[in-house]
Amino acid sequence: MSEQDRRAPAAARRVAGGRRNPSVAGAEHDAPRWLRLAAGWSWRILVVSAAVVLVFYATSRVQLLFIVVFLALVFTAVLHPLVELFAKVMPRFAATALALVSAILVLGGLITYITVSVVGQWPDLADQFSSGIDDIIAFLENGPLPWTITSADIDEWWQTALRWLQDNSATIASNAASQLGSVAIVFMVLALATFCTVFFLARGATMWHWFLNQLPSGVRQTWHTAGGIGWYTFSGFARGTVIIAFCNAILAGIILAVLQVPLVAPLAVLVFIGTFIPLFGAPAAMIIAMIVAFAAEGPVVAALVGIGIALIGQLEGHVLQPLIMGKQVSLHPVVVALVVTGGTLIAGILGAVVALPLVAVAWAVFAKLRTLDPPTDPDELEDFDPSEISSLDEQARLARDAEAKDDAEPAET
Repeated sequence: MSEQDRRAPAAARRVAGGRRNPSVAGAEHDAPRWLRLAAGWSWRILVVSAAVVLVFYATSRVQLLFIVVFLALVFTAVLHPLVELFAKVMPRFAATALALVSAILVLGGLITYITVSVVGQWPDLADQFSSGIDDIIAFLENGPLPWTITSADIDEWWQTALRWLQDNSATIASNAASQLGSVAIVFMVLALATFCTVFFLARGATMWHWFLNQLPSGVRQTWHTAGGIGWYTFSGFARGTVIIAFCNAILAGIILAVLQVPLVAPLAVLVFIGTFIPLFGAPAAMIIAMIVAFAAEGPVVAALVGIGIALIGQLEGHVLQPLIMGKQVSLHPVVVALVVTGGTLIAGILGAVVALPLVAVAWAVFAKLRTLDPPTDPDELEDFDPSEISSLDEQARLARDAEAKDDAEPAET
């Protein structure tokens, strides 16, 4: 075979691949394919990350507005079934007003009951706390713990705390004054959220259709599908969380009442609020309830309270959530833990509350709109054999030698 025939395949491969002839192939790729793929993914990830950072920055600049809309959507999700029920026998605006009034009356009744309960139990509770604190001090001084805390240590800490209060009285007063402004902001946020809720309940469908009509006609169905699955997930999460919180509060109240722990109603409300803070809320409520039980009834009752509330948490995770929420919020516990922790690091308690429903909605929309390939049978996958490393190294060496030989042939010509 002639020298020209021997070199023909290499030249043909170069023209077909376009590695050294941009005029033929229209592009020149000096970098390996894996590096080009990595670079392509990298700049796309950077663009997406920049968009996410921009959204977070814009949200932080209008944080109160974001809270207003989020609360309004939660109120809408919770009250929507009640409005639909009332709307069967009356105009929709009247049904919306009746549902809001009913919700306000229920919340007002609960607050009144809690206030009356605390005021009625306070004299006896003060005596129980006094004796309970004495028991705690005696336990710390003479108990089986490897370390002891004496009354002198407690008096020293108390005097230190008093001195700190005296030295920082001006700062505390200014912070208290600023908190008054925060209370006013809270009422403003609640009022604005209620205002938005009225229109979401009464004219939500009309507002959504108006928004769709502002989009190009080719993407309206996609947006409508995404909005439908997003609202289905968010409303299911909101209503399910409220129902589960009520169940947890009722069960906790029953346990506390059976054990004769004081402040049953406030502690039950604390368990209710803790349900809305994933991972952290329930343990915090349990610790506070155990402290109250320990100070009022002793360590045995405190331990029983902790066990009871822990069992309520297990009942919530294994029975209530699958039964009430079903598949509307199907996130793995590891994802829940990471999302809640990330939200807490970004925005504190607010981030812990908001992060999980937002991620659940985003995942539901993505899962609905994506095109998924058929699943792979695990038996069809080939596991990596460590004994193949030497053969892979040899294949890589031969490939490098062949490429070097192809690069050297034009220079010889």
